[in-house]
Amino acid sequence: MTLHLILMRHAKSGWDDPTLEDHDRPLNDRGQYSASAIGKWLMENQYVPDAAIISSSQRTRETWERVRQGFLHTPAEFSQALYLASPDVMLGIIRKVSDAKTLLVLGHNPGTGYLAASLANASPDHAQFQRYPTTATTVFEFNQKSWEKIGPAQGRIVDFVVPRDLT
Repeated sequence: MTLHLILMRHAKSGWDDPTLEDHDRPLNDRGQYSASAIGKWLMENQYVPDAAIISSSQRTRETWERVRQGFLHTPAEFSQALYLASPDVMLGIIRKVSDAKTLLVLGHNPGTGYLAASLANASPDHAQFQRYPTTATTVFEFNQKSWEKIGPAQGRIVDFVVPRDLT
């Protein structure tokens, strides 16, 4: 059996209101546009998740709302544990998933970028992969029967995209 992981960093957020806590920062205009573009790209390429786990922050929630417009049926869990999570914590959360063949995980850097690099059996030929900018998205394929068995260097990168690739 093959499992697919869509690993995404949130879209660009705003810093306009200095009174907001980091957790509560919303997307800026560019972030809103980028999240919608990535959602459209996912649909066009038939990368539709069966389930999603999203950080509980405002910017990840807003990213998800724009990304999911093409797959409104996908159930999502909002996780406080994913907020600014390390790669190990993120992997632990993923390994607990039991019923999805295609899972979307939406988090923050540096954890998301480091997790992408550690899961890849080979880095893509893309200048932005190591930087993992906002709304960067990697689609992995794992030749495993369950999420609890995935680990470092096991994921084959099927696709990697950043919003600038879509303009």
